[in-house]
Amino acid sequence: MSRIGGRPAISTQHVYGLTLRIARWREGAPGTPLLFLNGIGADIAAAAPLLAQMHGREVWTLDMPGVGASPDALLPYAAPTMAAVVMEIAGRFGHTALDIAGFSWGGALAQQIAIQFPGRVRRLVLMATTPSVGAPGIGWAALLDDDMLASGLKLPTATPLGLAYQSMAMAGWTSAPMLPRLKDVPVLVLMGERDGVVPACHGQAIADLIDGAVLEVVPGSHLFPFTHAATVAARVSAFLDQPPVLQAAA
Repeated sequence: MSRIGGRPAISTQHVYGLTLRIARWREGAPGTPLLFLNGIGADIAAAAPLLAQMHGREVWTLDMPGVGASPDALLPYAAPTMAAVVMEIAGRFGHTALDIAGFSWGGALAQQIAIQFPGRVRRLVLMATTPSVGAPGIGWAALLDDDMLASGLKLPTATPLGLAYQSMAMAGWTSAPMLPRLKDVPVLVLMGERDGVVPACHGQAIADLIDGAVLEVVPGSHLFPFTHAATVAARVSAFLDQPPVLQAAA
């Protein structure tokens, strides 16, 4: 079994017929917990170098069905179903409100959760992601990502069925008509300046649809959250720690 950095608490949750491995760093820390949703085929161990550096808060993530130590789903699932699964787990942990950070495929799921569960997402960080997935296979090109090849990161860690179901869940998915509803949720969009998988124009499309969203193009290619983990962790932490924006009196 891969060694997971930062020594998170590992558990298993059974939700709606799925068995999912969960990792929680700094379990029970005060403040709003951060949920991290990974890219297609990427497991807890791949996210650990980033999440272990998110100090001062509880951070948790999970292996999607067929990824890492989570067994395959028996049937295909859709994005709204997985959003409900994730929020059921959050409820079991006592998390009535969350900050959510999503990378690539996980960024699409993060958008789905924020739209599907209004009022339960405090702040949203979207990394190397898109508002629309035109066809199955988002994330496959990451296998040839420049930073990944240079770093030696091993992705994906999923079964063929796990990859297929993740791809199918987002095939034809779009958040574009619904993103304007997130005008009251602070949103940070981070895109890699050399990302050939999800170019920065996808992040611009998200920022254009959400009033007040902040777009930043950062060094690195598609896997910048992992290959530039310290820098990304510091930027995300600073965003999450900002005081709430006070609404102007009418």
